[in-house]
Amino acid sequence: MLQRNRKKTFSHTFTCIVLMALWGCENDGVLDVTDIEVPDGYTLSAGTSTVFKNSSFAYDTDADWVANIPANERRFTHGDRLYDNPMNSGNGLGPVYAGYSCGSCHRNAGRTKPALWTQTGTDPDGTPVYGSGQYGFSSMLVYVTRKNGAFFQNYGRVIHDQSIMGVTAEGKLECRWHYQQFQFPDGEQYELAYPQYTVTDWYANYGNTSDPINPDELFCTVRIPLRHVGMGQMMALDRNEIEELGRRSNYPEYGISGRCNYIVERGVKQLGLSGNKAQHADLTVELGFSSDMGVTNSRYPEEICEGQRQMEEGSMMGLLYDKLDISTEEMEDVDLYLHGLGVPARRLGSSNVQVAYKGHQMSEREYIALGEQKFYEAKCHLCHVTTLHTRPRGATLLNGTELPWLGNQTIHPYSDFLLHDMGSEIMGVGMNDNYVSGLARGNEWRTTPLWGIGLQEKVNAHTYFLHDGRARNLTEAIMWHGGEGEASKNLFAKMPKDDRNALVKFLESL
Repeated sequence: MLQRNRKKTFSHTFTCIVLMALWGCENDGVLDVTDIEVPDGYTLSAGTSTVFKNSSFAYDTDADWVANIPANERRFTHGDRLYDNPMNSGNGLGPVYAGYSCGSCHRNAGRTKPALWTQTGTDPDGTPVYGSGQYGFSSMLVYVTRKNGAFFQNYGRVIHDQSIMGVTAEGKLECRWHYQQFQFPDGEQYELAYPQYTVTDWYANYGNTSDPINPDELFCTVRIPLRHVGMGQMMALDRNEIEELGRRSNYPEYGISGRCNYIVERGVKQLGLSGNKAQHADLTVELGFSSDMGVTNSRYPEEICEGQRQMEEGSMMGLLYDKLDISTEEMEDVDLYLHGLGVPARRLGSSNVQVAYKGHQMSEREYIALGEQKFYEAKCHLCHVTTLHTRPRGATLLNGTELPWLGNQTIHPYSDFLLHDMGSEIMGVGMNDNYVSGLARGNEWRTTPLWGIGLQEKVNAHTYFLHDGRARNLTEAIMWHGGEGEASKNLFAKMPKDDRNALVKFLESL
């Protein structure tokens, strides 16, 4: 956020020293990991983009190659301002939207608590109802299609549940949670929650369309925000390495067979990396400003409600549609901000703090190391691949600016960025949302990168995971794994409770 000191501050218990800060000026602007002194108890997650923060700003801190180069820092700060500052009807917001700024849904570059767990009412039988917030954002995107996969002509792919004053929102989301009890083999019980969605207050009910929505024809799926951790490294990934992972991601003994998603963007067929289903080839800055906030730009010059009654309502409220709301140069500064965010270092744990394990004591560091061993024993690493590399030239921003500082890095995202079938069995639905994205079917999801996951509660004050926040903690997230994740889930479930807890503790160290 803008009110914090942009210079990195580190805990008094350790120091991160970047030697020869401007060394890169004499070497094509490339910093090297040998210039970084790693504090005891930490390990690099993303090469020179690793930051050593455990605070609420752990996701929202600039990497050294940004902080130590004035031109990069200026653009990063400008992009941060555009990302965080609330938009309004006077500077491009609306007429309909999902959030009033990037930061409204991605607080501190993380995952703002979704309204899916904020109660808005109660049914006559006492069932709690959750859904669209009343604060100008709901921290979720509501995707709708017909059962045959076609979009609704008068709504597009997303229901915008917010609108500026005097304009009718496209609809509102209601969510009712269904719960089911399960039991680990050792007798410990756990519970899973499944969301049932209902869209209400369709603007079609106001008679503005000849194509009203029939609930029997509706598929609805919801996305809560992704953590903006490691975005630059993801865009700098060696595509050949990812495609090679796709070719050899075949472990029939565990039912695993990952594959790449390919999509067409800007008229070019490309490898998808970004998004829950790897359905984008870039960080979707322009799409986010357009679809999420109604802010027009050169890539998406039309209002998201073009041709709908909200255009006329917006005009009556003083909106003008005669120019773009934001420039390409500004969009690229936001892109640089996302690329320039540091990745929190993995925390190895304290050598002094003691933890109980199977009737005896061990250090926290030993306990986390044990949890890492259990992570491998459960075969989680077959999809959550620990180590990848970035290509030599780094990444290129949306307007052509190159970022060589992201090149030739060894990184640890804990993801193969491939699609995997996550099953359709658990609670009768599993992870299948029936929503196709590129080559990804409804039951296929990109392996979620795990770096930074253990700091989400500190950054965003909640532990809701998976694409729609149905998992209320990491154990539930694991137990929602089906399909290609079934074997790993079962290996985890069969572990003694202390070993399951150690594996979760390891995840919390990432």
